[in-house]
Amino acid sequence: MCILLAVMLLPIASQGCTSFIISGRASKDGRPMIFKNRDASSANNLMVLVQGSTYKYVGLVTSASSSPSSVWAGHNEVGFAILNTAAYNLNGCEGGGGGNDGSIMRKALATCRTLKDFESMLYSMDPISANSNYAVLDAEGGCAYYETGHSSFVKFDANNPQDAPDGYIVRTNHGMTGCHDLDEGVERYTAISEFIEDAKRTDRFECEYLLANAPRYLTHGLTKMNLYDFMPMDETCTRMFPFNDFIPRYISTAAILIQGVLRGESPANTISWAQVGWPMAAVAIPLMVYEDVPLPSVVTATSGSTCWMSRKANEEKMKVFCLTRGKKQDYIDLAKLVNERGTGIAQRIIPFEAEVVRRGNEAIKKIRRGINGKGILSDYYIWVDQYVKENYPSEIEAFEIANR
Repeated sequence: MCILLAVMLLPIASQGCTSFIISGRASKDGRPMIFKNRDASSANNLMVLVQGSTYKYVGLVTSASSSPSSVWAGHNEVGFAILNTAAYNLNGCEGGGGGNDGSIMRKALATCRTLKDFESMLYSMDPISANSNYAVLDAEGGCAYYETGHSSFVKFDANNPQDAPDGYIVRTNHGMTGCHDLDEGVERYTAISEFIEDAKRTDRFECEYLLANAPRYLTHGLTKMNLYDFMPMDETCTRMFPFNDFIPRYISTAAILIQGVLRGESPANTISWAQVGWPMAAVAIPLMVYEDVPLPSVVTATSGSTCWMSRKANEEKMKVFCLTRGKKQDYIDLAKLVNERGTGIAQRIIPFEAEVVRRGNEAIKKIRRGINGKGILSDYYIWVDQYVKENYPSEIEAFEIANR
C-alpha cells in the first residue's frame, strides 16, 4: 500500500453554506435557479412534503415531523422557492448573533406566492431576527437575494443588470452590505465565484452540469489547489490530504438546486433537485409538489428521523474521512474520494446520478407538455426508489471496477 501524508496549516471550519442564484435571462433554458450547498452540525437531512397554512411545500429539514419548525430550503405549489446562507456580518461589527432563519423560511414557504409577498412578510416582522442571505425565486420570473439582519434587509436582484451584470450572484457567509471585519466563507466565496464564472463562459448554466459539479468542486478558492492534480493511482493507495474550506466539507449535509418556471408555465413545474446527505456521495433527485404525489422513499424518513439516501451518503463520507483520532474532520483519504483509476466515490456517483437525472428530465419534459403528470411523476418516483437502492455505488463495485 502506498502512503503519502500532505500537510498544511488549517483554519477552524465555520458553520455556513455556499450559494448562487441565476436569473432566467442568463440560464440556458430561460428558467431561474437558486442553489445551496448546506453546511450544518446535523448530518441527518431529509425531504418532507408539508401542507402549510396556505400552500403545500416540499422542504429540506433535519426532522421527520409533519409540521417542522424549521425548513432550510424548498419550494411550494405556487412556484415560490427559498433557501439561505448564514451571514455573520449583517447586524453591525458587534456581531449580533444568528437568527430564526429556518422558521422564517418555513413561514415563507407556507404563505408566500411572490418576492413581493416575501418582502411584505419581512416588513411585518419587528424584529426580523435574522442574519442571513435569503435566495428567493417565484413563478413570475423573480430571482433575488435578500441580505437580512435583525431590523432591515437589502435586495440584490438577479434580473437587475446593476446588481447582476451577467445574470447571476453568489453568496457564502457574509453580506455585501455588512461589516466586513466579520466576513466568513471568503475562501468558498472565491471558489464558487470562479466556478460560476467558468460555467457562464462555457455556456453551462443548466441543471445537469451545475448539480454534478458545483457541490463537488475540488479547487480551493484561496490556495487554488485542485485535488484532481494529486490523485493517487487507486483507492488502495492511501493519501491523507488536508480538506478544509473547500465548497464540500465534512459538515456538508445536502445540496439543493431549485429550478423555477418560464413565464406562463404552470407553477407546479417548479423543481427542487435535492442531493440529500453528503453531496459528494448523494444522488440528485428532482422533486415536485404535484397533485398529492408522495415523495420518493429514499429521501424521506423511513427509520426514525433519517432517510435512506442521507444514511448511505454519510457512510461513504466516513470512508473518506477515515481518521479515528486527532482532527479527523480536517483530513481525507484522497484515494477514496478521487483516484486515477476512477473508483473514488465522487467519480462513481456522477455517472450513476446522471442516469437518475436523465430519466428525471424525460419525465419532466412530458409533465411540462401536460401528459398525465401525476402518473408520470408517480412512475418515476417508483423507478427512482428501486434503481437507487439496487444500484447505489458500493465498496464491492469499487473493487470490481478496480480489477477490470
